[in-house]
Amino acid sequence: MRFLPVGDSMTIGATGDFTWRYRLWQHFEAVGPAPYEIVGPRTTLYDPGTGTALSDAYADPSFPPAARRHLAGWGEGWLHMAPVIADAVREAEADVLLVSLGLIDLGFYTDAEQTAANARAFIEAARTANPHIRMVLLPVIPNIRAETDAPFAASCARFNELLAKAVADLGTPPSPLLLASHPPGYDIHTDTYDGTHPGPTGEHLLAATFADAMHQAWGVGGPYARRPALVGGPVTAETG
Repeated sequence: MRFLPVGDSMTIGATGDFTWRYRLWQHFEAVGPAPYEIVGPRTTLYDPGTGTALSDAYADPSFPPAARRHLAGWGEGWLHMAPVIADAVREAEADVLLVSLGLIDLGFYTDAEQTAANARAFIEAARTANPHIRMVLLPVIPNIRAETDAPFAASCARFNELLAKAVADLGTPPSPLLLASHPPGYDIHTDTYDGTHPGPTGEHLLAATFADAMHQAWGVGGPYARRPALVGGPVTAETG
């Protein structure tokens, strides 16, 4: 199976991050599926110092270059990915899309209804490249802004309702759609480093929600091995 992670800043990560993509790669290495490949047109992190997505400075430099591949961008959302997903799926020959998008759209670009329309356009475009593509879609996790901006919080909730409806409306046996659960226990005050972007524990929780959704719904791989809470540092067999 060929997995293509698609996302915004929470997925691309920044200089010095492990990323949830790294945690998911570790999971795949431990429990399968086998054979598998992580695919996508990009491999780098966002560099806040230069404002460019050109950094190779992952927290674990042993993260293999081939496993770093993705289609994610700092400040990019459904609005940006819908026009490019067909080419990315076609070129990577992707079988499964792991999608975490929407927060940046709602925060800066589009309302809930237009964001949902862009999500539907994304789904249809991906299928033009692979009619049998599978997709796991993560609901928006409201960030710290939602605690003081009630309209933004309501927009996030409304979009998640519309995303669930899109999954129900558009899922087909040849191209199943799976709505992942909000990561159980995810707390923006402890699982992110700034109220939005995941720290080590948040990375694990995001990887787990994708891995567990695929295992439970499709029998892909195995359940994510829950690890002790982290405060940083490399992941090891002992510490997580």
